[in-house]
Amino acid sequence: MKKIFLSIIALCMMLTFTGCNDYLDYEPTAVVDEDKAFSDPEGMVTSAYAMLGDCWYQYPFNLWPYGDLASDDCLKGGSGTTDTDYHAVEVFTTLTPTLGPLDELWYRLYAAISRCNRAILSLNKYGNEKLGEATTKQRLAEVKFLRANFYFKLKLVYNKVPWIDENVYQNGTQEQTRNDELSNDELWDKICADFQEAYDVLPESPTDGGGRANKVAAAAYLAKCYLERAWGDGYEGSTGADHINKAYMQKVVDYTDVVVNSNYGYLEDYGDIFLPDYNNSKESIFAVQASDYSGDHTTYGRANWSNTLNGVWGIWSCGWDFQKPSQDFVNAFKTKNGLPEFDDYSKENAHPVNGQPNAQKWDPRLFHTVGMPTFPYKYEAEYTLTTANSRTPNTYGYYTDMKCVPQRSKGETYNSPWQAFAMNEYVIRYTASMLDRAEALIELDREAEARTIINNIRQRAANSIKKHIDYAADQCEIALYPESYFQNKATARKCLRWERRLEMGQEHERFFDLRRWGLLSTTLNSYFDREQNDTYDGQVYAQYYKDAHFTAGKNEYFPIPYNQMFYIPGLYTQNKGY
Repeated sequence: MKKIFLSIIALCMMLTFTGCNDYLDYEPTAVVDEDKAFSDPEGMVTSAYAMLGDCWYQYPFNLWPYGDLASDDCLKGGSGTTDTDYHAVEVFTTLTPTLGPLDELWYRLYAAISRCNRAILSLNKYGNEKLGEATTKQRLAEVKFLRANFYFKLKLVYNKVPWIDENVYQNGTQEQTRNDELSNDELWDKICADFQEAYDVLPESPTDGGGRANKVAAAAYLAKCYLERAWGDGYEGSTGADHINKAYMQKVVDYTDVVVNSNYGYLEDYGDIFLPDYNNSKESIFAVQASDYSGDHTTYGRANWSNTLNGVWGIWSCGWDFQKPSQDFVNAFKTKNGLPEFDDYSKENAHPVNGQPNAQKWDPRLFHTVGMPTFPYKYEAEYTLTTANSRTPNTYGYYTDMKCVPQRSKGETYNSPWQAFAMNEYVIRYTASMLDRAEALIELDREAEARTIINNIRQRAANSIKKHIDYAADQCEIALYPESYFQNKATARKCLRWERRLEMGQEHERFFDLRRWGLLSTTLNSYFDREQNDTYDGQVYAQYYKDAHFTAGKNEYFPIPYNQMFYIPGLYTQNKGY
């Protein structure tokens, strides 16, 4: 890994949340002396927190290109297949280690880990003196949580990554630390150990302001880690139902017990979850904090730059029209007698038209998640979408994402030539943690308990019509699952997996869900065959999928970036197949 230097200290001492380049290899001017910076442990902790939002469309920390675009939920969007380098991520056949965004994401995540390591060293040396023993212990636990969060993202994307902790940093052995030094389980053990320290030490609620890590967030994250581990190593030959570790599944239940018994819970209306007015609600277990400069009185604010590209064309000043929901994703919301059309959903493409109900009914979450021509954009009739609100319909169709953007009437944060959205980014929301719990319960033969969770989520969806999407009421139909759907594990799994797709759609998890279940190759290759034949009112699109193919045993993980592989030749080993 590239050697990390100390060029961000001035910003750390200013306690801002503005990212900078941790890798400069010259002596900077007009910065605070290194020893002085390290002597401010609280400032070093703040600099580690700042990296949560140090995102950009080339290295989005929410991982939308890898969780959504690489899945069957999403098309890239933009002006065409050459707009950004992400086309390779959705077709796989042209995906190589030279892909620029992969290198930038690796680079920035390790910059974040570097700040965590330096904060730990500062706390160890100066914490008790400057902050007191109790606060120092809590801050150390918070930074361990942050470091584990960044490593979790690295593990999801790249699989084999070097473990660079504060000891490696202090000893200067970053360039001797291999990425295959730890086995899959050993790397997970390291990540879980950091989260476990946070869980053991932190209070259930932050004592000095929102946005800090707490015990419940650590518990929910531990559950996520053990759920990932429980199914196998991610490669299809050693992942799936035949490889389940029930002890890990039990840990998922144990840690989500803490979440269930906390002050977090379901926000009453599904649509409210994705409005800035409800940032840090009881649904939000842990989120990256964003702000508008008019609200926080800074020059630029702290926008969610991961979603810079994902505004709707013609609605926002800089709507670049990326993250386009797929037809397959829209079809998945079809219902019959209020229940999903598990086996028939993709046999015929369909889409609703505002004010023109027909026999086809839909799960109401469709109208909260996908922007469609004739329907209000984010519930606002004055911004009703038309076919003109898609930038390249002959390539990417007419659907738009609605979860990652605010309502247009609330104004916009516009710094030419970019559009910025002051939307908090959920890292873990309560409903996602409950779906983790339901998944584990099914694998532990406790299907009835899982059904209760899933039906609670569906009931919330059923209740989400009147407030925001009353205009679609006559097109919505959703029912609770009867007991018969949870009498055997196979059907219960199908219900859980469908629920997760609909509830968490466009929230950057679908690819990782399919990988965990060992279903990537069968799901994606079938999707590629269907999606390339898309039409919308006569407009043909998505034909580029004729060149797409997912290769099992290779594409489950993304390649180690070329620049990292050859910075010190021979130090790292490449993932299988690349």
